[in-house]
Amino acid sequence: MIPPTPPPLVSILVISWNTCSLLDECIHSVYSTAEGIPVEIIVIDNGSVDGSVDMIATKYPDVILVQNHKNLGFARANNQAAELAHGNYILLLNSDAQLLPQTLATFVHHAQSHPQTGAVGAQLRYPDGRFQYSHADFPTLWRELLILSTLGRRIFGEWYPSHGPEEETGPKIVDYIHGACMFIPRNIYQAAGGLPEQYFMYAEEVDFCLTLHRMNLQVWYHPLARVLHHGGASSRNRVVDREGDMYQSRVRLMRKYRGNIAAELLKIEIILLTAPKLIYHGVIRKLSNGRHGRQVIPLNQLIIRLREV
Repeated sequence: MIPPTPPPLVSILVISWNTCSLLDECIHSVYSTAEGIPVEIIVIDNGSVDGSVDMIATKYPDVILVQNHKNLGFARANNQAAELAHGNYILLLNSDAQLLPQTLATFVHHAQSHPQTGAVGAQLRYPDGRFQYSHADFPTLWRELLILSTLGRRIFGEWYPSHGPEEETGPKIVDYIHGACMFIPRNIYQAAGGLPEQYFMYAEEVDFCLTLHRMNLQVWYHPLARVLHHGGASSRNRVVDREGDMYQSRVRLMRKYRGNIAAELLKIEIILLTAPKLIYHGVIRKLSNGRHGRQVIPLNQLIIRLREV
């Protein structure tokens, strides 16, 4: 007689939009590093047209797959996946991220050992091994100015606004963790109302962690839980829209937690510091025939997007 399959302890929630090859690596990393922990993987496909759905059906028939006909965004899709989850814990994992050995076990052990845990985040690394933005302090107008002006990176390091790798002496309670990898007790996720759906992309993890703190729960960063994260894989083909989404989310978050005046001042910061970026990158792109420099959201589009929030 075949023994019954144990119920999942952890439900892995993966949201994908046109990241087929990275999604394959992501799913493989979960199965190869689970190390005896019963897991289920739930993939929400946000309308991919790159063969992601066929790949999952062929290679990973045990994965629970939901196909959306359009891109619902990160928060709505994760909440959709969470409704299907059966595990005691859920792990929000980006489709362009891969778990390293012992990471899942580290998450489980930490949450079981600290009953006030609301969420645990990992140490993120680029595929080449460089440290990546992993946890940070809640935003203020001053911190936003340092980010927008790039002074923060010049003064504190390329990972700013994240705290850097030199501070990694062990797990610690932090303000918020990066949304690329968030380990959360499922009952806590439900009690917090899931990810806030007013954000299409960006800032939802900051808002969620603020909610956890207000519930007197702990948000932890654990440097021994390690994850490779490519970063931005789903948005590389929509650079200008991505920038608009990001600024809208940051203003929306500032308004919600710091008030209307702070939100309007942040809009001014964004507009004033976008103008020189347009000039700089425009010149670089022209001189290099488009080989260098990046696309920047035009001011007229930016102003329209900011008026919406």
